[in-house]
Amino acid sequence: MSRHVALLRGINVGGKKKVAMADLRALVAGLGHTDVTTYINSGNVVFTSATPDAGRDELETAIEAAIQAELGLEVAVLVRTHGELAAAVDANPFPDAEPSRLLLSFLRAVPDPDRYTAAEGLESGADEFRVDGTTLYLHVPGGAGRSKLAAALSKPALGVATSRNLATVRTLVQLSQEPGNRRSD
Repeated sequence: MSRHVALLRGINVGGKKKVAMADLRALVAGLGHTDVTTYINSGNVVFTSATPDAGRDELETAIEAAIQAELGLEVAVLVRTHGELAAAVDANPFPDAEPSRLLLSFLRAVPDPDRYTAAEGLESGADEFRVDGTTLYLHVPGGAGRSKLAAALSKPALGVATSRNLATVRTLVQLSQEPGNRRSD
């Protein structure tokens, strides 16, 4: 079976777009997916796809539509397979970064390089970023809240995206392994 992770954008942040994780699990299970679990309260849903041949677009559209219909919220959903998440962790261009200070932004589409050219020239101290396909890596040693680079890259110029820190993505990789292959450390 095909294991996936749905990453919801902008829920349970600052009191906006409140979604209980139990409701989210029920919603995804209601679409026929199995072995559904959530991780932390920021919209990370791990599941086995009911339709193994379904592509990313189909899964994203179905979950977004169900959230709209059942919860009345417009929420962008980005789906990645276990393998895609593991590959994103393995491709980390900042291997020495503190996991909580390295953000992986998952993008709906490969961005046009012109969209982030201005950010490349921005003076932002030790902050740095790289784009690899539909993943943007943002290393913010001083934290994202004070980073000019993080602010510049959070603009809608890169299209639909959602970010998780490396520690969270590593946990999602572990949770999205086939049930018989999960490590128990």
